[in-house]
Amino acid sequence: MRNKSTKRTLGSMLMAFESFVVFFAMLVAFGLKVADGPTVWAIGLSLSFLLILTPAILGKKFSYGWGWFLQLVVVALGIWVPLMYVIGGIFVCLWAWAMIAGGTIDKARAALERQANSEEQ
Repeated sequence: MRNKSTKRTLGSMLMAFESFVVFFAMLVAFGLKVADGPTVWAIGLSLSFLLILTPAILGKKFSYGWGWFLQLVVVALGIWVPLMYVIGGIFVCLWAWAMIAGGTIDKARAALERQANSEEQ
């Protein structure tokens, strides 16, 4: 039985939650009229869509780099909605934690499985 990557699981959960936060930030930006309506909707919906689709590719080559890029884009939304600097910063910290903790757990699990397999033989 193959175990799922904890790094991928944590990253996927974070991206899914973040897509909703970005959607609500888009509604705030629209209500504050920080830009014309179609621009706000295009940027907000596109970013929300990218965030909700990213878990499908996590674990593939360069996918975690793509996740870091999206985190920076979320922070950049602070240009229009200043509170997004804070919220985006929180998500960057959560993303970093998910990548570090998930990677550590995955390595520990692999070492434990190797040890169990060597003891069986």
